[in-house]
Amino acid sequence: MAGIKRKSVPPTHPDTKLKSKKAKVEKSSVDATEELAIRREKPKKAGTEENTDGVVEYGTSEDENGIYGFAADKNSALTSSDEGDEGAEDSDSSDEGGDEMDIDKKNIASEKQPTLSTLNATSSREAHAKQKALAKERKAAKPNAEIIERSKKLWEKLRLKSHVPKDERKELVKELFEIITGRVQDFVFKHDSVRVIQCAIKYSTLEQRRMIARELKGEFKTLAEGKYSKFLIAKLLEKADPEIRDMIVNEFYGHVRRLINHPEAAWILDDTYRAVATQDQKNRLLREWYGPEYSIQGLMSEDPGTADLSIILRDSLEKRKPIMEYLEAQINQIIQKKLNGFTMLHDAMLQYFLVCKPGSTEASNFLDHLRPEATLKEGEEPDNVDLLKNLAFTKPGSRLVSLALAYGSAKDRKVFLKPYKDTIEMMAYDANAYHVLLAALAVIDDTKLSSKSIFGELLPPNDVLPEKVLNLVSDVRARSVILYAYAPDAKWLLEDNARERLSELYAIRSLTSKKDPNIRLSEIVKIIESQLLTAITARATDFAMFSFGMQFMGEVLVGAPGVNNEKRREALTQVASLTHKIFDPSTPAPSGGKKEADPLSKEDPSTYGKNLLKTLVQGGKYDPKAKKVVPVEPALGFADMFWDQIKDDVMTWATGQGSFVVLGLVEAEGFERRDEVLKTLKRNQGQLEAVARPLKDAGKRPKKGESKPRGNAGARLLLEKL
Repeated sequence: MAGIKRKSVPPTHPDTKLKSKKAKVEKSSVDATEELAIRREKPKKAGTEENTDGVVEYGTSEDENGIYGFAADKNSALTSSDEGDEGAEDSDSSDEGGDEMDIDKKNIASEKQPTLSTLNATSSREAHAKQKALAKERKAAKPNAEIIERSKKLWEKLRLKSHVPKDERKELVKELFEIITGRVQDFVFKHDSVRVIQCAIKYSTLEQRRMIARELKGEFKTLAEGKYSKFLIAKLLEKADPEIRDMIVNEFYGHVRRLINHPEAAWILDDTYRAVATQDQKNRLLREWYGPEYSIQGLMSEDPGTADLSIILRDSLEKRKPIMEYLEAQINQIIQKKLNGFTMLHDAMLQYFLVCKPGSTEASNFLDHLRPEATLKEGEEPDNVDLLKNLAFTKPGSRLVSLALAYGSAKDRKVFLKPYKDTIEMMAYDANAYHVLLAALAVIDDTKLSSKSIFGELLPPNDVLPEKVLNLVSDVRARSVILYAYAPDAKWLLEDNARERLSELYAIRSLTSKKDPNIRLSEIVKIIESQLLTAITARATDFAMFSFGMQFMGEVLVGAPGVNNEKRREALTQVASLTHKIFDPSTPAPSGGKKEADPLSKEDPSTYGKNLLKTLVQGGKYDPKAKKVVPVEPALGFADMFWDQIKDDVMTWATGQGSFVVLGLVEAEGFERRDEVLKTLKRNQGQLEAVARPLKDAGKRPKKGESKPRGNAGARLLLEKL
């Protein structure tokens, strides 16, 4: 019946012992590849139904589908009705017919298999070729397709910087600008062609860059919001042209809230604020955090006004509540999005905290933003730890964290310091973050906590300790963290801004900390002294090579005399053996002209060697208030070691730049061999007198750049001691 296809039944294998009278025809199943091709060619329709008698009905006839019984082809296998007819024939003839049928099926299968694979490969190639042709047609149909394609080819050549000769590059840039001039906006909003403009800016002149910026005027806000076009603004700002900078920043006014919350534009806005904006531009941008009123003022007013929130609230006290609520909402919104690395955000947070009354609910609620949230699993990091880490590495953020440490309770200080684990060393070298470490050392009463948190990472108890200390001492900021406890107010150690920050913290510390500052510092010194002495003993030669190293050795060796006297003795012995490397007494005194300065200092490096040896020989530091040297207890005993090193050429020291070191040796308390020194000096008194008085030509007018010779002052003082 037309439209009916019967299910195939697996052939039964006849018993070999019994001879059947029916023809022995083996009905094999249709070849898998052939059947798969049929299914692909004629898929089942939705109206297909399967009967319970094992019959599947189709809505079309066999002739329409090209399917005949089991074989799906007129010329292939027999239908079930043909099989019944064949069974009526003689057994011998059926055997021969069955064999021939099997051979025909194999031939058909072998012929169709390569034909299908060839057809599939051919159709796949044709499909890909059609797709490419269609994509090319679509691209060619776009506006400016031809010039964009040409400019991209120029860009491909230009970006190979090392392979393009200079003259050829000039010609390529000239041709590129001929293409893009007047059409810049057609290029910048496409992800591929915007790179062409970036390349043009890279090799452009100042006037060409301004031409590009003028064509883009009015579109900078939109460009900042683009995934790829934002890099074009960064390229323009990178060249630091004031005219282009003003063009870009002016288009950000009034849109700060939208841009700072945008996933792409936020980074461009913050980079502009942090790196290139003037102070007036920064004030305008930051004022928009205080409310919509200031966004409108930023658009209309020529006067940027102040961004200091305390001044704004002092002049308009009635605006305090709406401004504080708006600012807090803005801060919360950015923090919740985890965009907590923005300098503009840190500035806004600092302004908010500075106008909060210390100890008030407002201040306490604000500090909750900084406190790491409690975690459910052990070892899991809270979500807001990144906020504290990012704050430390910006100028306003580091000040905010320092103030939080100063105003916080003992528990708060521990919580605020904990997230910086494993980043302490990086902070010590950073221009902003090291202020946080100084603040922690200055205000935290629990010196075990601060020392373990900070110096546990900076001074590891292993073989790398000497190398790490040497690297820390070589850096102008990191060394201040190491030596702060030894010289907390030294001008040679701390930069001006660091001393200003610490002065602010000292005033707050007097109200929030219970421990005496001197006791706090002495406890820190005792904790780290042994490790620093170990580093000096191991690398004394390296420390003696530069000024910072000599200052470091002088502070540590005199710093805590009661701690680990055995290690101190080893370190002093090592330094004494390097006496002539630390200072060469035969070096002539520098005149008023040029001198070879230490790369880490502006002063003559020999000065630091003299000061180190004099401090160690005298056994203590000079107290400017008492106007005398205060020796440490127990005594260092360095004077005897030093005398053993210089007694053979003491007159070279006494008549040269080392005269004040010898003077310190004579004046040192507890030095039992003073008479031996004086006896040697008295025996060579004539040499001292020769260098002590001014030269005969001292009355002559010195040349330009030279100082008037005055004789050796140290030698004159030694003569008074004789």
